[in-house]
Amino acid sequence: MGCAVAVAGKRAEAHNIIDELTRSSKSGYVSPFYFAGIYSTLGEQDRAFEWLEKAYQVRDDQLAWVKVEPVFDSVRSDPRYADLLRRIGLPQ
Repeated sequence: MGCAVAVAGKRAEAHNIIDELTRSSKSGYVSPFYFAGIYSTLGEQDRAFEWLEKAYQVRDDQLAWVKVEPVFDSVRSDPRYADLLRRIGLPQ
């Protein structure tokens, strides 16, 4: 949902969803991959990579989709993306 509202240009609503996810994460697991996707869609690449790194650190199984998930199209040319793929063990 966060990515959809970000694509629609509703930045404030996307940030509200991030806040909701943050609150939810206090009582249960919320994949860092979801945060990364929303930030990537918002064009906030540094924040997206911050959350992708967190996903990597906790061995989040959602990272298996990082290469094909369209929300990450905007970060694929960043050298940090190639480094992440290498560390995960996915071909570039």
